[in-house]
Amino acid sequence: MLENWQTAGFGLYVHWPFCAAKCPYCDFNSHVSASIDQDAWLTAYLKELDRYGADTPGRVLTSIYFGGGTPSLMAPAIVAAIIDRAASLWSFSNDIEITLEANPTSIEAGNFRGYRDAGVDRVSMGFQALNDADLKRLGRMHSVDEGLRALDIARSHFNRFSFDLIYARQDQTLAAWQSELDRALSMAPDHLSLYQLTIEPGTAFGARFEAGKLSGLPEEDLAVDMFFHTQEATKAAGIPAYEISNHARAGQESRHNLIYWRSGDWIGVGPGAHGRLTIDGNRWATQTPLSPSKWLANALGDADKRERALVPLSEQVTEYLLMGLRTVEGIDLVRLLNQFQSTLNINKIKELQDLDLIFVDQEILRATDQGRPVLNGILREILPE
Repeated sequence: MLENWQTAGFGLYVHWPFCAAKCPYCDFNSHVSASIDQDAWLTAYLKELDRYGADTPGRVLTSIYFGGGTPSLMAPAIVAAIIDRAASLWSFSNDIEITLEANPTSIEAGNFRGYRDAGVDRVSMGFQALNDADLKRLGRMHSVDEGLRALDIARSHFNRFSFDLIYARQDQTLAAWQSELDRALSMAPDHLSLYQLTIEPGTAFGARFEAGKLSGLPEEDLAVDMFFHTQEATKAAGIPAYEISNHARAGQESRHNLIYWRSGDWIGVGPGAHGRLTIDGNRWATQTPLSPSKWLANALGDADKRERALVPLSEQVTEYLLMGLRTVEGIDLVRLLNQFQSTLNINKIKELQDLDLIFVDQEILRATDQGRPVLNGILREILPE
């Protein structure tokens, strides 16, 4: 039988934890630092890659993703060295995807040439909004004009690009979101990530919300209307959803994110990075310290301080269903049985089919357009006891 990484992909995620400023809605592991010893960080990344390379010999790498934080603050030489080290440890697939996240404020043509020459072939840009007032509310440091200029720079250096927008923002109307989305679609992107604003604990927005000082958030019905309009408009424009929040032209889906959603294997290096690795038939969850200084000290040391925990089959099943049903392609019931040794509640599946929340096509189980927004409820029904 094929190993998990051969079935669902094998990727590398590199977390760069530094930003020029912390956005008030962001709950990612990102930090503002006055000075960064990039040489020390490169040494740490390479040492961690070597450790993982010893665990996973003979594999074919299908994706590398530089996330953050703001990876476009990394020196191109560091990105190049990480890619070169990965190429020495694993074979690269013929169509390997190498993505780098960028903020419009940190995009420079010279750096982008350096990233392209290093092997990056796709950029993902954090626009978040297309009007200056909301960009300011969201704590973004760029204007719309700066974002559009950055997009032109990205387009001139890379064949594949994506950008993010957040909707259901404060005081945003459905008509305003329709207009903004139409403008985004007119830019002819290959890929769009369109997220509903969520208020997370531990963020500046979270604190304001708890204090009753975050006004203008949309009612649930309006947010739902925005979601369904997003699905309809992107589909009509030829970039339909292939996952709840991600939309792409055919063949332009994020191969790295598909590894997550298909429950493939991936290595996570950098502060707070998580991974999943199947080794000798056992599936391991890996995690790293959130603190940049602690991660750096651990990685630079001679002792192997990586943390990993065995993932029980029951948790593997839940992850596979939770992630896979987010996608249009759904989950493979044969893989569910053979790899995860699990079957689902047939009676509940029939009930959910009758409600038009899921459907089964031969050996594939998918959530419908109506079902994807209520996945948690579907999972509670169909998961084995």
